[in-house]
Amino acid sequence: MEGLLDGATELRVVIIGAGMSGILSSIKMTESGYHNHVIYEKSDQLGGTWRDNTYPGISCDVPAHGYTYSFEPNPNWSQTFAPGPEIKEYFERVADKYNVRKNIRFNESVNYCAFEDGRWTIRTTAGREERADIVIAATGVLHIPYTAPINGLERFQGSSFHSSRWDHSVDLVGKKVGVIGTGSTAIQITSAIASKVEKFSLFQRTAQWVMPIENEMYSDEDKVNFKDSENLDAVVNQIHQDFDNFSNGVIDSESAMMAELEAECLRNLEENVHDPVLREKLRPDYRAGCKRLIFSPDFYDAIQHENANLITSGIVTVEENGIRTEDGEFHELDVLVIATGFRPDAFIRPTTVLGRDGINLDDAWESYPSAYMSVSIPEFPNFFMLNGPNSPVGNFSLIQIAENQLGYVMQLMNEIRLGNCSQISATSDATEAFEERRIEATRKTIWMTGCKSWYLDKNGIPSSWPWSRQQFFDEMKEPHMEAFDRL
Repeated sequence: MEGLLDGATELRVVIIGAGMSGILSSIKMTESGYHNHVIYEKSDQLGGTWRDNTYPGISCDVPAHGYTYSFEPNPNWSQTFAPGPEIKEYFERVADKYNVRKNIRFNESVNYCAFEDGRWTIRTTAGREERADIVIAATGVLHIPYTAPINGLERFQGSSFHSSRWDHSVDLVGKKVGVIGTGSTAIQITSAIASKVEKFSLFQRTAQWVMPIENEMYSDEDKVNFKDSENLDAVVNQIHQDFDNFSNGVIDSESAMMAELEAECLRNLEENVHDPVLREKLRPDYRAGCKRLIFSPDFYDAIQHENANLITSGIVTVEENGIRTEDGEFHELDVLVIATGFRPDAFIRPTTVLGRDGINLDDAWESYPSAYMSVSIPEFPNFFMLNGPNSPVGNFSLIQIAENQLGYVMQLMNEIRLGNCSQISATSDATEAFEERRIEATRKTIWMTGCKSWYLDKNGIPSSWPWSRQQFFDEMKEPHMEAFDRL
């Protein structure tokens, strides 16, 4: 849809973040006639997660053909689970095709948003101040690194860095490398480097369920076949069907799907870890899927390499040249990688966001982050989030989530553009009712079966969408306008 609708008003839209969701927003804004928009990007490059994370072995745990914009399929993925650099290149190529870069202000982070006199005041780290009618927070979910409190970490004299800030100037050949953490990132790093360093030590606090996958390399013939839309659609539809099955499984801890998934993970452990002592160290004591499931074709092979060592004794302290653990052992290290994840409750923060009458988002989220249908917050008019609180993160593809949420948001935006209102945000009543339903629904999910994970908020409640994938799509088709304040 090019140009404005009859009687529509030209609106200024500020998009925060030039990752997957920000690029998507700019493309769809332009197509719908919202030409007066800008993306503020804190870095000198676009790409979000795939720009920040460059550690060895990085890849997406969603099949690549299911991790593309619906309007930009890619028949040329190199393998089932595409590596990070290839994904970043995909987003760069799409951004260039749709001329998105002209709308991006790089190296300019938004540090202040305030709703004043019916519009948003935006201030950036470059000293810029501007006014906007609408703000779209496309900042992502896992983008603020979290370093677990580790005694003595500052004393380490070797090379040390968070996995999302990988120091590529450090040569790992011939080095003793330690990795703290056993999430998806640590697992991928293990597979990539365990056999290539002098000694590899993985410090495990919690064992993980590992689902075996086949990461098929696509041949030139495969890529030619994928250029036929019918063939590619069949692959994508199968991926979506698998997501349906998985998302229906995790929201019912007693489902046959979860039982089958756990049995498959257990078979993987029993059949592929040969040392019985190591096997027991790798055996989780909670239900499969309670934490984010690990998908890997080769982690068990990597951790059994002669150079690899799995350490399950707790860390007492980091010293100048290694780590001392509770069993009294000292593990000498040259390089220490902190793979302890991200702050899942950050979203747009640390940006200061002030809503109507100066209400601070930190105060609104004092108990935990929440938003009606994951996109709108009471008393924060014309402020919308993509992959915001309680989105189906971990249930299926973030791209598919963002596309559906943006379609929903743009219907709300059109209410403003057509003059039906100047301010729109979810009502407190609708948001509270939504949260009550959501929290009640989480009680049946696999995430509530007894483990600690980043899915849980500080109150121990899962922060993800607790209903089916289809219900999410149904909700996103059209907003229920009675759930919104319109002024």
